[in-house]
Amino acid sequence: MLLSSRHVSYKDQALFSFVYWPFSVKLLWAPLVDSIYIPWFGRRKTWLVPTQYLIGVFMFVLSYYVKDVLGDGDDSGKVNILLLTFIFFMLNSLAATQDIAVDGWALTMLSRRNVGWASTCNSVGQTAGYFIGNVFFLGLESADFCNKYLRSVPQKEGFVTLAGFLYFWSVVFFVTTTLVMIFKRERADPDVDPEMGIFETYKILISVIRLPAVVSYCIILLTSKVAFSATDSLTSLKLIESGMPKERLAVFAIPMIPIQIVLPIFISKYTSGPRPMSIFLKAMPFRMGLGVLYAGIVYLAFHVQIKPGEFPIYFYALLLLCYALHQVFVYSMFVSQMAFNAKVSDPTIGGSYMTLLNTVANLGGNWPSTFMLWFVDYITWKSCDGGVGDCYTKDGSAVCTEKGGSCITTLDGYYIETAICVAIGLLWLRWRSRRLQQLDALDLKDWQYKGSK
Repeated sequence: MLLSSRHVSYKDQALFSFVYWPFSVKLLWAPLVDSIYIPWFGRRKTWLVPTQYLIGVFMFVLSYYVKDVLGDGDDSGKVNILLLTFIFFMLNSLAATQDIAVDGWALTMLSRRNVGWASTCNSVGQTAGYFIGNVFFLGLESADFCNKYLRSVPQKEGFVTLAGFLYFWSVVFFVTTTLVMIFKRERADPDVDPEMGIFETYKILISVIRLPAVVSYCIILLTSKVAFSATDSLTSLKLIESGMPKERLAVFAIPMIPIQIVLPIFISKYTSGPRPMSIFLKAMPFRMGLGVLYAGIVYLAFHVQIKPGEFPIYFYALLLLCYALHQVFVYSMFVSQMAFNAKVSDPTIGGSYMTLLNTVANLGGNWPSTFMLWFVDYITWKSCDGGVGDCYTKDGSAVCTEKGGSCITTLDGYYIETAICVAIGLLWLRWRSRRLQQLDALDLKDWQYKGSK
C-alpha cells in the first residue's frame, strides 16, 4: 500500500514481491536449522534467539535510513526499489529462519493430541501482527487520518512515522528475545525430536519429498491458489489507484479483527478432526465467487466517487461486507491447511517435514501473485485521449501529455486476470478435488518415511 501511494509501477511492485520468497525457499536451509544447534542452549533457541536479535538490528539501522530509501529525503521522491527489495529480502530471510525454528518447536511444545491447535496459534498471531503492522500503523502514520479523527489542531505528519515505528519494534524485539532466552526452557523428547546430522536430515527430507502422498499434496499446494491470485495481489492496489486513501482501506480491517481471532478457534473444532481439508474444499468456490464480486467493487470505485477519495455510503457497506465474507473463507482455508500439515507431519524428523509443507504452501501463493503483478500492465489496454502517444511506455505517456492529451485505461488487465484465474480455479476443482479428499483420508503411516518409528 505504501508503494502504491507513492505511484510505484506494478512491474516494480512485482520485483518487490520477491521479498516474500524466502518463506518459499526456506526448505533449502531447514535441515541446517534442524541439525545444527547448541545442546545446552536448546535446539530451537539456538536459531530463534540470534535471528530475532538480527531482525531487531535490521529494523534499528533501517529506522535511520528509511526516508532516503523511500525517496522522502530528496527532491526526486523516487523510491529506491532495488535497495528496498534487498533490505526486506534479507529481513524476511531471517524471519523465515525463525519460522523454521518455531515450526519445529510447535511439534514438541504441543502434545500430539493438541498439535492441530498449532494452526490456531499461527492464525491468531498473524492476525495480531497484521493489525499492528498494517492497520494500526497506516492509520497513525497518515496525517489526513490523524487530523480528521484524532487531532483538534492539524499537523503535517501523523502520530507515528515509519522510522519511529521501526525503531520502537526493534527495541521490542531486543527485549522479548532476551526474555525468551532467559526464561523459556525447551522440553527434550528424543523420540519426537531426535538428533540427526546435516546429511542425514537432507537424506531423510529427500525421502519424504519422494513419498507419493507428499508429491500429490505438493502439486495441490503449488496450484490451488492460482484461482485467487489476481484478487489477492491486486484488489487493494486497484482501490488505492482509484483514489481510496490507503489508511481508509486499512481501517476496514478493524471490524474484522474479532472475526479473524474467533474464526480460527471456531474452525479448529472441525480441522482438529480426521478430515481437516474438507473445510478447504468447501470454502474454495465461495472464495472464487468473492473474487468476481471484488472485481465489480473495483469497477464501481472508478465510477461512483462523489469527489476524489470520497465514496457513497453504500459503496463502503458493500466493500465491508465483501471483505468480511472474504476473510471468513480465507481463514477457513488457511486454518484447515495448517491443521492438515500439522496432522500429517512426522515429528520424528524434527521441524523439516512441517517446514517442507509450509514452504511449498508459501511458494504456491507467491509465484502466481508475483506473476499477476508483473503481467497486469502487459494486458491493460490504454489510449491517449486528445493527443498522440501509445501510453504503454513512460516516453509514450510523456508525449501524450505534452501534446495536450491524457492517458486513459480502456480495459484494465485486472479484470482479465480475475476472469482467467476463476476459470482456472473451476478447472482445478474438477482436476484435484477428488485427489485431495483421498489424501485427507490416508492413514498417517502413508506420510511417514521408511525409517520413521
